[in-house]
Amino acid sequence: MKTQNSILENQNEQEIKNMVRERYEKVALQDKALNASSCCGTTDGSKEIYNVMSEEYDNLNGYNSDADLGLGCGLPTQFAQIKKGDTVLDLGSGAGNDCFVARHETGETGKVIGIDFSENMLKKARQNADNLGYNNVEFREGDIENMPVSDNSVDVIVSNCVLNLVPNKKAVFTEMYRVLKDNGHFSISDIVLLGELPEALQKDAEMYAGCVSGAIQKEDYLGFIKEVGFENIVLQKEKAIFIPTDILQKYLSKSEIEEFRNGKTGIFSSTVFAQKNPSSTPKKVIVQKEETICTPGGRCC
Repeated sequence: MKTQNSILENQNEQEIKNMVRERYEKVALQDKALNASSCCGTTDGSKEIYNVMSEEYDNLNGYNSDADLGLGCGLPTQFAQIKKGDTVLDLGSGAGNDCFVARHETGETGKVIGIDFSENMLKKARQNADNLGYNNVEFREGDIENMPVSDNSVDVIVSNCVLNLVPNKKAVFTEMYRVLKDNGHFSISDIVLLGELPEALQKDAEMYAGCVSGAIQKEDYLGFIKEVGFENIVLQKEKAIFIPTDILQKYLSKSEIEEFRNGKTGIFSSTVFAQKNPSSTPKKVIVQKEETICTPGGRCC
């Protein structure tokens, strides 16, 4: 398996996690527009496009604008097939955006748990839950590689553009398998790669926290899911991510940007579904067949 994350060569996992935590403490306090126009709120904002990765939540039931920080790279809760009464777990829950959409789906009889390691994110999320009067939405501090959640206790897991920030991605999938009930499933959106990023992007801490250089090859990502035991693995949605030139030029020369644009490397947002020990009849999975390419002038930018 190839190692894309060159930053790992110079920093250990804990150092990288500390760096990501520090940056997301600041992201939690930033303006939504800046977060959306940059790479996950950690790079300079683009003047070319207003939305680099995130998608609009405001057409989903349960959406709360105070919880929307303009982060993420997909709409996992739209594809998660949450039922009334389900226990739902959100990994890297931020200010609670996906948790509140999930709360609408699972209702008063269900339960929603969000996990985050940023104190500022947790503070925002808990305040939002209090403002909404939800007593079945809980936010827990912790690492998603070692979740503060009991075995076999969760029906559905969602996550939006978070696993790419974690150095040990297989450990996260192993934990997901542990906490899910039999026949439970996940729907997660994340950044994956096809081909190698330019070396300057691979090694930059800002681009790691920006959800780019921490991403791994799509084949390896799907391989981890299969290795830990998940079945009925389905790609629900995929879109290409276009990083605008005015962001890239901070890290790459003009010729390097041209080579990157004309090369075979692809950066994608993928939403993936998988089940733990599915019953004899696997769940029917929602799939959006068309691919959306996020480029200047495109409908997502």
